[in-house]
Amino acid sequence: MTAAHPGPVEESYIAAGGQRIRVSVRRGTGVPVVLCNGIGASYEVLDPLVAQLDPDTTVIRFDVPGTGGSPVSLVPYGFPYLAWMLGRLLTRLGVGVVDVLGLSWGGALAQQFAFQNPRRCRRLVIVASGTGMLMIPGHPQILVKMLTPRRFRDPDYAASIAGDLYGGTARTQKDDVAQLFLKQLHPGSKIGYTHQLLAGSVWTSLPTLPAIRQRTLIIAGADDPIIPVVNAHIMKTLLPHATLHLHDGGHIDLITNATELAPVIETFRHT
Repeated sequence: MTAAHPGPVEESYIAAGGQRIRVSVRRGTGVPVVLCNGIGASYEVLDPLVAQLDPDTTVIRFDVPGTGGSPVSLVPYGFPYLAWMLGRLLTRLGVGVVDVLGLSWGGALAQQFAFQNPRRCRRLVIVASGTGMLMIPGHPQILVKMLTPRRFRDPDYAASIAGDLYGGTARTQKDDVAQLFLKQLHPGSKIGYTHQLLAGSVWTSLPTLPAIRQRTLIIAGADDPIIPVVNAHIMKTLLPHATLHLHDGGHIDLITNATELAPVIETFRHT
């Protein structure tokens, strides 16, 4: 039996929720998986993960306003709005029920989407994420490096901080991380990055986690300087149908070590 080849990839701009959103869809079969990216990053950064997912799976990626190819929102926004916007985007694509995966900042959006769309979100995957402003934070010396998008624009700077910022396999793949950031269509605007920071600063999922009834997979690394692993244990306690997968890596091992973590996601989605 020969291995399946990935389906065609369609890239387009779609008007949804008053925004013009850049979207990538790799066509396949079954329940599509929607990928919500980390702060400041365009969807190209997720290429290593997509390459390791089942080639027969429909994969939907998008740039939130102010990142990659999506224009900056005229006004700041919050996660409830973004979750509503994502629903409108999926409707425009003709997509119904989905699985949603969120990495870091995107994990907050994924949680909010699952809460607002209980019938549309089949399964939820939360990776290297937490409960927002009410969580156990990383060390201030680490978090201060997150306040600007400089790492997306300056590859030398990105390489110099990658190990300390992301931990895990990024400690030995500093140059690879920097090169991955350079693959982005655009590094994103400072205003767009600020909007994302503001969205995270006023949001928490603590009151809503018990109401998320979807089966949930939480993936967390023991060497994550940004989101300490204790946050994964807190979410596991509060989510009614959660499974916790711990690994030895760091904040972006979903990308830098996709060969190990993608099969964990596929097993969860298909069992």
